[in-house]
Amino acid sequence: MAWCEANRVDFLFGLARNERLEAAIKPELMQAALDSIRSGQPARRYKDFTWSTLDSWSRNRRVVGKAEVTGGDANPRFIVTSLQPSEVAAQHLYEAIYCARGEMENRIKECQLDLFADRTSAATMRANQLRLWFASMAYVLLCALRRIGLAHTQFADATCGTIRLRLLKIGALVRISVRRIKLAMASAYPWQDEFALAHLRLRNAAI
Repeated sequence: MAWCEANRVDFLFGLARNERLEAAIKPELMQAALDSIRSGQPARRYKDFTWSTLDSWSRNRRVVGKAEVTGGDANPRFIVTSLQPSEVAAQHLYEAIYCARGEMENRIKECQLDLFADRTSAATMRANQLRLWFASMAYVLLCALRRIGLAHTQFADATCGTIRLRLLKIGALVRISVRRIKLAMASAYPWQDEFALAHLRLRNAAI
């Protein structure tokens, strides 16, 4: 944070909670608990305040606390930022900007875990780079399949791993003739309607 401030770089970081931070948003946690009891749903409130550690920070900084109660349990979270309240409000800062970082990390994990982008165990950097390219291209193709072929289906928001296992990695009998390729799937295949719809949409999009 000190480096960012010295070099005029704005930052937004998660901040580990502690007793002092939790005490700073205790009224908001109590109010969120009351809101949750009234509605029967999770509730959250935000508090924007200036804070510093006892010894490790060189200055006071802007902190936003999220006082959330879910299922009767308190779940306080905190972020620290160089952005001023006049630039962005606390709730928008947390929900639209900070949480977007978490969503981005989910997409990176999806590429790593579902499409094996972390399989970089080859002996040369060039070979590992090629593997990463293949995984990245597969991710782009699956995103296109999800966006074009699977819109408004149960797989519209599915992960790449779910799409791969349920729509691509399936058993079928392939018959190849001079004029055409026929795929014969089991009649009990549970997602045949989604498969056929995705095929139709992709074929129409290619015309």
